[in-house]
Amino acid sequence: MSFEEMEHTADFLFRCRGKTMEELFSETASAMFSIMFESKTKENSLNRKEKSIISKKNDEITKAAVKNEFDLTSDSYENLLVDFLSELLFLSEINGLVFSDVRVFINDFSLHAEVFGEEFDRKIHLGGAEIKGISRSGVKIINKSGNYQVDVIFDV
Repeated sequence: MSFEEMEHTADFLFRCRGKTMEELFSETASAMFSIMFESKTKENSLNRKEKSIISKKNDEITKAAVKNEFDLTSDSYENLLVDFLSELLFLSEINGLVFSDVRVFINDFSLHAEVFGEEFDRKIHLGGAEIKGISRSGVKIINKSGNYQVDVIFDV
C-alpha cells in the first residue's frame, strides 16, 4: 500500500500501511531500504516494477540478483516485525546487499521471508543513512478500517 516519513527529532519515523499483514511487513521493509540506499540509475532502482532473479544481457543469461530466505517466530506481530526488519538489516550489512523485493508469508506469529536483491555497487547505488537498529518503542500494529498500520522508528 504505502509508507510515509513522519517528523521525528533525531531518527527516522515512518508510518507504514498495508491491506494485509504481509503487505504491511513488506512496506515497512521498503521504508527501511529507502533510508539505506538510493539508486543512481532508473534501470537498477529499488523501485523497479519487474524484479527478476535472472536477466538476459548480450544474449547471455546472467545472475541479476541474490535471493535469501529466512524464518522467524515471535510472541507478537510487533516483535515479529522488529525481528524481521533487524534480520533484513543484518543480511544487508553483513553481505553487502541492496534488496529490491521482499515476499513475506505470515502464519500466526511465524514468518517466512524471501528477499531478492543485488550486491551493493557504487556505480549503481548511493549509500544513504546508516541504520543502527529498529526501535521497539511505540511499535503497535493497528487495524484501521480493514487496513493495517504501524509507526516504526529507525535509529540512525
